[in-house]
Amino acid sequence: MSNSELVVLAPEDAAVCCSPLVREPLGEADAVDLARMFKALSDPVRLRLLSLIASHDGGEACVCDLTGPFDVSQPTISHHLKVLREAGLVGSERRGTWVYYWVLPVALARLSALLEAPAAGGPR
Repeated sequence: MSNSELVVLAPEDAAVCCSPLVREPLGEADAVDLARMFKALSDPVRLRLLSLIASHDGGEACVCDLTGPFDVSQPTISHHLKVLREAGLVGSERRGTWVYYWVLPVALARLSALLEAPAAGGPR
């Protein structure tokens, strides 16, 4: 297990990280971080992997559960999982010979807050 502590923000705290694009311009540092996340999600295999992990029983999935649904090799799946992890979208932990992955709620909250649509009657 890792010695680092994971701090999970409530979805309403995501606005602290970044305001929706329709309210104020995005700062340079936030743009770099968020672009890395969106770039990681721009691949269909990685987007499906994120969905598989998020929808897996218990909210985490063993790498052994993630290779079956794809027509790519296990090393390719591992590469895609590494990209998702480095982008800050998933966390992981080795347990024996297997690695388990889970979606980081803070990352999804940041992406969601950024893309929040204006209320009805607001700017279009």
